[in-house]
This record gives sequence, structure tokens and C-alpha cells, in this order.
Amino acid sequence: MILKKVRNFFKRIGPGFITGAADDDPSGIATYSIAGAKYGYKLNWTMVFLWPAMMSIQEMCGRVGMVSGKGLATIIKKYYSKRMLVLATSLLAIANIINIGADLGIMAASMQMLFDFNYFYWLAIAAIFIVWMQIAVPYRKYVKYLQWQSMILVVYLITAFLVKHDFNNLVWDSFVPQVEINLEYLMVVIGLVGTTISPYLFFWQSAEEVEEEIAEGKLKDFNYHPKVVKKDIKKMEFDTKAGMLFSNLIALAIMLTTAGTLHANGIFSIDTPQQAAQALRPLAGNFAYILFAVGIIGIGWQSIPVLAGSLAYAISEAFGLKEGLSKKFSQAKVFYIIIAVATGIGFLINLLGINVMDALYYAAIINGVASVPLIAIIIKIADDERVVGKFKSKKKHKWAALITLFFMTIGVGIMLWQIVANKL
Repeated sequence: MILKKVRNFFKRIGPGFITGAADDDPSGIATYSIAGAKYGYKLNWTMVFLWPAMMSIQEMCGRVGMVSGKGLATIIKKYYSKRMLVLATSLLAIANIINIGADLGIMAASMQMLFDFNYFYWLAIAAIFIVWMQIAVPYRKYVKYLQWQSMILVVYLITAFLVKHDFNNLVWDSFVPQVEINLEYLMVVIGLVGTTISPYLFFWQSAEEVEEEIAEGKLKDFNYHPKVVKKDIKKMEFDTKAGMLFSNLIALAIMLTTAGTLHANGIFSIDTPQQAAQALRPLAGNFAYILFAVGIIGIGWQSIPVLAGSLAYAISEAFGLKEGLSKKFSQAKVFYIIIAVATGIGFLINLLGINVMDALYYAAIINGVASVPLIAIIIKIADDERVVGKFKSKKKHKWAALITLFFMTIGVGIMLWQIVANKL
């Protein structure tokens, strides 16, 4: 009976749920872990307040792709300026490639935790396998793989319930913001925002809504105009709400887990994957390392393709090239080459010898900075009749996105000002 309900649920979800799960990538897991270890429950409020923001912005992206039959870059190219297109794709490329590098690094470190041997050997294996999967596995099978792979994250939900918590502080900090105006605090908050509302999610979901329409026979290819009815929009909204709720629950669970284990025991910083794995001891005991490593590897195989794929969609659209995971390599060669090149550059970043946990954390902060102008662009697009016709964003989603943009702009501005002031 339970299995049947799970199967029915998976039939109702699609790009929105995959996007939400991909948001809890290794960079996200590291950032949430660092926040929980450093501040305990004090940053719980960010997840509570970010859920409506994340849901609203991703709903806009899904709506734009579903109604227009186009990806975000194509829309920017057609209806707006070249400067906006260059800005959007450049920000995406920088954020995604750094994120891919950081995620590959923690995957390789996790493989080394499990199997020992050389770190760079596992790094190459991870990069090659990820690229091969996107090229070789048919789209429908690949999507199902991404859906089931996301379930690995449930271990954090289980662990959060097993850990002993100070419930008075937990509840208070979850709904009453504990704000500090200092660089260290702001960087963690911007990192949390950046890894929750990430640029790659915007481009990925809009493109995947089109992919779904193609797979279901509703659309011949990208850039064809689909016939959309309210029922389609409602299905997309449910899918997106489910995905973003799942994503934020996992994020909050990771923060609660590290707060109740690492922070509670005087461990306020995480420098290695092994330290991060300690948070899972209440569930796995001495097998915590294995569970953490398997989880990181699994979700890395789910999220890195989303990172590389979203960049491939954007660049292909910017240059008017054939795109889509539903196409064979021979039908969209440049699209798949971009995926391979982005993953390859991510591989090379790891040769710089940067600490893995630091790389994951700073990748999240870069995402937070890059998100600000991209959110402004999305709000504009989702309210443009030329793009979405009568299916404009609901006012509640628009206001949630605008409020998020306002506070993110202030936060990023203060953080950057403090970084410059400290260096001077």
C-alpha cells in the first residue's frame, strides 16, 4: 500500500521535484552542515523564510518554460538586450563551474573514504561517469534515475529525529531571526541563500519543463509554442511546491543534525568530510562515514548533471544551437560538449589543491551573489505578456520574490562592503 502511494506520488512529480532535490547538492550539504555546527539553531529561521521565496522563484521559472516552450536564455535573447543575456550566462557559467568543481572534489574525497586509493583517480572516475550518463542514458530513464536518487537525502530527516534537541531554543530560533551584522555571519547567511536559491536551478527547471512537454508529445522541440491549460499550470505548481518543500526540509534537517551533534559537543567548524560525517553517528554509529560518503556520491551524481546541464541549456540557447537531454549526441553535439567541458573545468579546479569543505562553502556564497541580478531578470520575464501571455505569475509569488530580492541585495551589498573594508 505504501509502495503504491510512493509510486503514485512519483507519477505526479517531475522537473520541480528533481530541481528541489538537486538543490541539496554536496555544496548545499556542506554549507548547511557548517551553519549548524557554527551557529547551532540560530540560523534555522533562514530555511523557514526561504521556502516561500524559493518556491515562488522556481514556480516562475517553471511557468516561463512551460508556457513559452523556451529556456530562459532564449527568452532573454529574443525579448531583451544582449547585455542582459551576457550578464545572465556569464554569472551562471562562473557559479556553475566553481560549484561543479567543489561537488566533484567532495565526491572524490567520499570515494576515497570508502575505498581508499588515490583521490585524483576517483575524481577522474566521477567526472567521466557523470558525462557518460548524460550522453548514453535515454532521457526518460535518466529522469527516473534522478527522482529515485534524491531519496538518499532522507537519511538526514531520520537522523534529525534521532538526535536530542533543546526544543525551546529550536522552536524560538526557527521563527525569530537571530541577526548579527558581522562579516562571518553574513557570509554564512549569503551561503545559505545561495545554495538554496541557486542560479542553476532557474535555468534547469525552465528547460526541463520544455523537455517534459517534448517527452509527453505535447511539443515537437524547443522554441515551438505549446498549448497550455490551467490544469498543466496546477500540476507544475504542485510539483514545484513538493520539490521545494522537500529541499528545505532536508536543508533544515541537516542544520538540526549538525547543531544537535557537532555544535552541542563543542565542534564549531568543519574542515574535512570526516568531520561532517560525524553528524550521522546517531543513525549510523561507526558506519557514519559510509552513510555520509554514499549519500554525497549519490546526490553528487544527481546534482552535477543539473549544474552542467543548466549551463549547456543556457549557452546553447544563447547561440541558437540544438539542445536537450532528450536528443542523442549526434543531434545536439555542442550541447553535450558543453556539459563535458564544464565538468572537465570543474575537474581541473581540484588540481589547485583547495580545501574541499572550503570550496563547497565558497561556491555557495558565489551562488548567493550571482542570484541577485538573475532573480531580478526572472521577476521581469515572468510578468511579461510577450513571454507568458495570460499566465502571469500570481501576485503572492511576485511579492515573495521581490521581498527576497530586496533583502538579498542588502545582504550581499553589506557583505561585499565589509570584505572591501577589511582588506583596506
